[in-house]
Amino acid sequence: MQQYIIRRVLLNIVVIFLVITAVFIGLRATPGDFAVHQAASQVTAVHTMDEAIAVVRHDLGLDRPILEQYGSFVADFFRGDLGDSFITKQPVMAELKDRLAPSVELAILQILIAVVVSVPVGILSAVRQDTWLDYILRFFAIFWLGVPSFFVGILLLYFLARWAHWSPPITDYQDFFRNPWVNLQAMVLPAVVGGLAVGAIIMRFLRSQLLEVLRQDYVRTAWSKGLRERAVIMHHALKNALIPVLTVVGLLLAAVASGNVVLETLFNLPGLGAYVVNAAWQDDYPVVQGVVLLIATGLVFVNLLVDVAYAWLDPRIRYG
Repeated sequence: MQQYIIRRVLLNIVVIFLVITAVFIGLRATPGDFAVHQAASQVTAVHTMDEAIAVVRHDLGLDRPILEQYGSFVADFFRGDLGDSFITKQPVMAELKDRLAPSVELAILQILIAVVVSVPVGILSAVRQDTWLDYILRFFAIFWLGVPSFFVGILLLYFLARWAHWSPPITDYQDFFRNPWVNLQAMVLPAVVGGLAVGAIIMRFLRSQLLEVLRQDYVRTAWSKGLRERAVIMHHALKNALIPVLTVVGLLLAAVASGNVVLETLFNLPGLGAYVVNAAWQDDYPVVQGVVLLIATGLVFVNLLVDVAYAWLDPRIRYG
C-alpha cells in the first residue's frame, strides 16, 4: 500500500505539472490583455496608447520572454507563491485563503446532503424494485437530474420571498464559527440545491449497482440462510455496491467545484466562484491561475483518497 501511495503521489505531481502548463498556455492564448485595459488610465503620462501598454506590461512582467515567465510561474507555484493580483496588487494566496472557507463549506454541505439523501433512497429504490415507491423515488431523481440547479435556486428564492416572506442573508456573510445561525441561513439553499442535484446522480448509480449485486450468488446464499433483509443489504450487498459509487463521488467533486461558481454568484457568497468570475472578466491571470490550480490540486489528491478507500470497502483489493 505504501509503495502504491508513493507512486500515485509522484504521478499526481506530474499531473499537476501538466495542469500548470495547460493553464499558463491557455490563459495567454485567449483573447484579452489586462495591460490594454489598464493602459487607458496611464495614457496621459505618455504620448501614445502603445507606450502606455508597454509601461503596464513592463510593470507586470508581461514583457519578459514567455519561457522565462513560465519558469518563474512554475518555480513560484512549488514554493506556494501564486503571484500577485493585477487588480488588487495583493498576493493571490492570501486572497484565496480569505475566500476558500465559504467554498469548502458549501462543497462539504452539498456532499453530506447528497450522501445522506441518496444512499437510503438508492437502497429503498433497489430493494423495492418496480413498486410504486421505486417509481416515485426514480421520478424525483430524474427531476433533479434534468433541471439545472441554478434554475431551482432562482425558483426557491422567488417562492420563499413571495410566500414565506423570507430570504437568506445574502448581503452579509458570516463565518460559521463566528455566527453559525446566520452562516447556515446563507448556506442552506445553495447546499440543498447543489446537494440534491449531486445526490440524484449518486442515487441512480447506487440503485443500478445494488440491483446487480443483489443478483449475485453469494447474496442469494445469504437469503437462503434465512438472514434478515437488513443484514443481507447492509453486511453483504451494500459495501460491494458502494465501490463504483465511490468512484462517481470522486468525479462529482469536479462537478461540484465548477457548479458552485454559478451558485456562489447567484447567492452572493464570498467564495472562489464570484472571485474567479470577476478575475476572468478583467483578465486577471494570476487569480484565474491560482483558483484553477487550487481546485485541480485538491481534486487530484481527493481521488487518491478515493482509491485508498477501495481497500477499506473490499478487503480483497490489494495494491502492489
